[in-house]
Amino acid sequence: MNNRQQSVQLGLKENWKQFTVLVIVNAFVGAMIGMERTIFPQFAEITFGVASKTAILSFITAFGLTKAFANYYTGRLANRIGRKNLLVIGWLIALPVPLLLIYAPSWNWVIFANMLLGLSQGLTWSSTVVMKIDLVGEKNRGLAMGLNEFAGYLAVGLMALLTGVVAENYGITPYPFYLGLAVAAIGLLLSLFWVRDTRTHVHSESNASNGPYLKQVFWETTLKNKALSSVTQAGLINNLNDGMIWGLLPILLLSAGFNHERAGIITAIYPTVWGMGQLVTGKMADHFDKKRMLFWGMLIQGLAIVALPFQLDFYLLALIAALLGLGTAMVYPTFLTTIAQLTNPVQRAESIGTFRLWRDLGYAFGAILSGLTADAFGLTAAILLIGILTIASSLIIQFRMPRV
Repeated sequence: MNNRQQSVQLGLKENWKQFTVLVIVNAFVGAMIGMERTIFPQFAEITFGVASKTAILSFITAFGLTKAFANYYTGRLANRIGRKNLLVIGWLIALPVPLLLIYAPSWNWVIFANMLLGLSQGLTWSSTVVMKIDLVGEKNRGLAMGLNEFAGYLAVGLMALLTGVVAENYGITPYPFYLGLAVAAIGLLLSLFWVRDTRTHVHSESNASNGPYLKQVFWETTLKNKALSSVTQAGLINNLNDGMIWGLLPILLLSAGFNHERAGIITAIYPTVWGMGQLVTGKMADHFDKKRMLFWGMLIQGLAIVALPFQLDFYLLALIAALLGLGTAMVYPTFLTTIAQLTNPVQRAESIGTFRLWRDLGYAFGAILSGLTADAFGLTAAILLIGILTIASSLIIQFRMPRV
């Protein structure tokens, strides 16, 4: 074991083969979310007669809650069980999800399927994030996270577009979910046969690290440490607005008269720009002021969301979706790079898991808050509320977070 640790080299160039495999695996992880991104509100209403915005968004609440806690326990268990083992378990949990959606006899089965999807996403996405950071060491963390999130969210966008086209031509169910079944099977096979665990890389880095050691990882990441907790609240608000966009944007577009294909294009632009933008913003996070990137990213998101309900033109909506994706691309790799920089390698997985716990609870909070607001006051009020909260989050970054 000691000889193997001595032979371990950290760096993107030194570990490019394994890193590339993990990028591909994470693309399949993202595609599992994209399967639902465009079609789910219509799937709920047409197949099960669920019309209430709150009820429709209950699937996102279920997804967000289980993903959040899976993130946290993936971080806690990564050093004990192993990153690869958690990744494989996550894919095994994902396999039945498309079948449950195809054959669900009631809406409760759909909720259960999304609980499984959230659990799977927490295990798989968290594992690939931690493993990539393990491989690259201190240098190029931002680039590593940019590549990881690029692959995941580009796949979300492409799958959202593809399922929208399939739904328009062949119906809401079952064909879009067959795509999900293929994605889960391929992701599992890649993880089983090509991914290697990275715990030896962590041991190698920790032996040479002088990184800060947190006394209470959970509480310092959540509240006490000004830098870590500022990042954590922004992560929560980021996914709160993403939960709203996931659930309400397709409803807004369809109510404005767009067909599934056009709605799918606009819906796909946001995660596609988000994903592709991180090829640039990830590298920027290695060289530029992280606080400034987080502030401007959250502010751009908030302003784009506030503008969203006042436009009915296809091209203006596409531009707003692109700006929302750009703002999100600025913050997403920067979140993880900042957390990794501020924690000791031994505690890194737990701190990232804590951040991702709160970040993905944002899905649940966003779905509940926007659903209740939409049912009580209408779509416009719900979207404006989320946009204002996002702008407020940018101000917390600006005035509470120290420079990193």
